[in-house]
Amino acid sequence: MPLRGDDPGQWGASMANMSEIMFPVLDAAGVRSLAEIGAYAGDLTAVLLEWAGPAGATVIAVDPTPQQALLDLAEERAELRLEQATSLDAIPRMDLPDAFIIDGDHNYFTVSEELKLIEERAGEAAMPLLLFHDVCWPHARRDAYYAPDRIPEEYRSTIASGVGIAPGEPGLTYGGLPYVHVQEREGGERNGVLTAIEDFLEERPGLEFALLPMFFGFGVCWRRDAPYAGALRSLTAPLDRNPVIARLEWNRVCTLAESHVARTHLAVLKEKHTEQQARCRRQEDLLREVERSTRLRIAEKLARFRRRDQPDMRARIAAELDSGASATDPA
Repeated sequence: MPLRGDDPGQWGASMANMSEIMFPVLDAAGVRSLAEIGAYAGDLTAVLLEWAGPAGATVIAVDPTPQQALLDLAEERAELRLEQATSLDAIPRMDLPDAFIIDGDHNYFTVSEELKLIEERAGEAAMPLLLFHDVCWPHARRDAYYAPDRIPEEYRSTIASGVGIAPGEPGLTYGGLPYVHVQEREGGERNGVLTAIEDFLEERPGLEFALLPMFFGFGVCWRRDAPYAGALRSLTAPLDRNPVIARLEWNRVCTLAESHVARTHLAVLKEKHTEQQARCRRQEDLLREVERSTRLRIAEKLARFRRRDQPDMRARIAAELDSGASATDPA
C-alpha cells in the first residue's frame, strides 16, 4: 500500500499515514472541532477533511507559510478554516477546539509554549485532546527549526545548518537525513519534542500520555478523568511503546538514512562523471583543433627535414582520437 501524502522520497513523513489509528481516537473522544498546527501543504488536512465530513466536524489549519495546495483547499472546503499565522500567535485568538494536532516547529521551545498556551486557553474548562507527531527519532530528543529567528537565543545557541543526522549518531553526519537547521547534539535538557511533552506532563498528573512508535512517532494525550479516557486507553494500549513496532520503526529510519547517504554518494559520482566527460570533450576538441592546424603541418615538415625519423604528430593525434572514440562507443 503506498504511503499517504505527497512523499516522493518515501519518508512516510505525513501524519496521514496514521489515519487508521487517528480517526478512531478522534471518534472515541467525540471530537467535533480540531486544530492542526503545522498544516503546510495540506497533506494531512485533506485526510482530516475526509473524516470531518461524516463526523460533522470542523478543521482549523494553522501555518505561517501555507503552500498553494493548502490555500486552494481552504477556498474549496467550507468546513476548513485557515489561520495563516504561527501557532503562538494563532492559539490565543482562536476558538478553543476539542482537539489539537501538534506538528509544527519541532523544537522544545515551540512545543512547550504551545502546550502552555493551550492550557491557559482551557482555563477552568477541560483540557482538549492532544495529538502529537515526531515523538520518536529524529525529533524526540533533538530540536529542528523552520525559522530560528523566532526562537529565543538561549534555546538555539548550538544550531547547525545544512547538515545531516543519522540514527544512533548523537552528533552530525556526512549524508544521513538532511536538515536546514537542527541542534548539533541529540539529547540533554530542553531538547526535542518528546522532552517538551514529558516536562509538561511531569507537573500535571491528571494527564495521560501514550506513545505509538511508528512513522516518526504518534503521541496521544488526554485527561484521566475524561469520559472517553477508558476508550482511548483501550485503543492505544496495544501500540503504546510496543517494542516490536519500535524496532520496526528504528529499522525503517536507519534504512531511510542509509538510502539517503547512498543517493547522495551516487549524485556526487554522477557529478564527477559529468565533469570528467566534459573535460574529455574539451581535450578532444583541442586535439582536433591542433590536428587541423596549419602551423603544426609546417612544424612537422621542418622537423622531418631536420630529422628523418621524426614521428608524424598529426597521425598520432588522429590515431589517439580514433581509439578514444572506439573506447566510448556503446556498440
